[in-house]
Amino acid sequence: MSPAAGGRILETTSFILKQPIVIAIDGTSASGKSTNSKRVAKALGYVYVDTGAMYRTLAWYCLKHKVDVQDARAVAAACRRWKPDLCCVEEDGLRRVRLLVDSYFPEKEIRTPETAAAVSHVATVSKVRDWMKRTQRDCIQFGDLVMEGRDIGTNVFPETDFKFYLDAHLEERTKRRTADGVNENLAARDQRDSQRATAPLMIALGAKVINNSSLTSDQTSELLLSEIRLRLGGA
Repeated sequence: MSPAAGGRILETTSFILKQPIVIAIDGTSASGKSTNSKRVAKALGYVYVDTGAMYRTLAWYCLKHKVDVQDARAVAAACRRWKPDLCCVEEDGLRRVRLLVDSYFPEKEIRTPETAAAVSHVATVSKVRDWMKRTQRDCIQFGDLVMEGRDIGTNVFPETDFKFYLDAHLEERTKRRTADGVNENLAARDQRDSQRATAPLMIALGAKVINNSSLTSDQTSELLLSEIRLRLGGA
């Protein structure tokens, strides 16, 4: 309505809301994603998101409710049924996102060999990955993020300008797993991750690849932080 017709023009001010920054750290198993993502998040004061723990929490839920994890339809149905709460907690100076099931986080249970074996099946279900993508994108409600996983830069937040891919030689990664007391066929895991139909493990377009076979965790995290700060300065 024009002023002549009795309307009035309201003065408006346009502004741009700051979008949370998402640092995507993808990579192979035992490539140092968890250790270095936590270090980066703590150094920058960002929220740390372990997407693998989200899949493990669903796998634990399936096992607890006697769901056949090799039955994709049954797993998809379980994913529709469960109603976890997405929350942000602080521990040892690090803010992190968790999925709570009936107000409980199964911290120890999701690290058992049984859950580890189940999650490799649960994570291949397309309906599960769709649910996880939506939930992981919802994490921006908590602010700037450092998110580790296998499809963050390619599938969950492909629009981010902060993409990294960590890797190391198979022999070195196997040595790391053994030192942690875990006996896992990483070659088979790599094959499953890279060949799954939905959101396979791959290097995201524009990602900086860091092979840390001969690097310490301190050296790897410093490389990450130097590149992130450089990009933040440019932005």
